Amino acid sequence: MLRWTVRIALGLLAALVVYVGVTFGQVWWASRQDHRRPSSAIIVMGAAQWDGRPSPVLRARLDHAAELWEQGLAGHIIVTGGKQQGDRVTQGFAGYDYLRGKGVPEEVLKVEVEGRDSYQELSASAAIVRSAGLEPEVLVVTDPYHALRASQIAHEVGLEAAVSPTASPSSMSALGRETVAVSIGRLIGYRRLSNLG
Repeated sequence: MLRWTVRIALGLLAALVVYVGVTFGQVWWASRQDHRRPSSAIIVMGAAQWDGRPSPVLRARLDHAAELWEQGLAGHIIVTGGKQQGDRVTQGFAGYDYLRGKGVPEEVLKVEVEGRDSYQELSASAAIVRSAGLEPEVLVVTDPYHALRASQIAHEVGLEAAVSPTASPSSMSALGRETVAVSIGRLIGYRRLSNLG
């Protein structure tokens, strides 16, 4: 009995190692792809802002979204992100204000201000897309390491998403964290993973 228990335990461990290893490869591969295409809207994933000023990470995402919009790939840009503890303004508003300053017209911009994680931001963005009568084909802008998870969450909330990441480098630690998040999210669902957070 002990021998079979050990064999089963080792088999499960080997399967887990393979699963996580394959997931890491997929996260890494997705981080190197740019699937920009004509879409109804560009969704900019939130990131830190400092009293209304986008952090370098958020600024890179916003600049990339503006570039995609200028190329005529979408008629709308949805900026996302709520407040973190101690913030006076939301990430969404900081993004809106920044893009206005870059000359993006107000009527092009839509703002999501409640999301505190990727699932919440994309779920709320899906509701914005539906309420505006837009097609579900969207282009998601985020950092490269986040591309696979953002795409999978977008599909889970009813969007037909392609991802066009920024040119920012992805560290091994960021890829590792994403591998864990994707590995768990695929098993239990990203909504449940968001609720656990």
